[in-house]
Amino acid sequence: MRNIFSGMLSTGLMAGALLTSASLYADDKVFGWVENAFVELWGIAVKAKLDSGALPSSLETRDIELFEKEGEEWVRFRLKLEDQASGKVFSDEIERPLYRELTVRGAGGRDERPVVLMDICMGDTIYEEQFSLRDREEMTYPLLLGRRSISHLGLLDVRSTFLQNPECGEDAAYVPHDSEDEQT
Repeated sequence: MRNIFSGMLSTGLMAGALLTSASLYADDKVFGWVENAFVELWGIAVKAKLDSGALPSSLETRDIELFEKEGEEWVRFRLKLEDQASGKVFSDEIERPLYRELTVRGAGGRDERPVVLMDICMGDTIYEEQFSLRDREEMTYPLLLGRRSISHLGLLDVRSTFLQNPECGEDAAYVPHDSEDEQT
């Protein structure tokens, strides 16, 4: 009798845990491992890879140059992105305040990358996110969203792609960068 009661209790606890877990995520949006995104300010539609194996996000840039402006560190870089909607190539020199520098260690050694804050539209929300600047010309996706960014979006379904359409109008929700999401 004790084993039956014990089994019923553990089954009930597991069901309760599952219900609690499910209710925690009930309002979250679900994104596929590849989504369309808009790089705000320029309105460029690009394919973004949501990569749970990476912590920081990364953006395809070229000609990266650090400089000083009014006593602060800035970074100048060239965006060269093909707009997925129109097929036009967007190429422009951009200047942004340097948010921080990131040290990346991997099989190829150690790499220092500048990080800037930029807005992207995913689904119906604009997110201010950290992006390490890197020449990703050899990569399939010009925009990589790491775990730090994915955690703001919602849930990741690694079996699916293109679950959300980027539609951010003037009244779109805006999620500012949270400086507590720092380091590495």
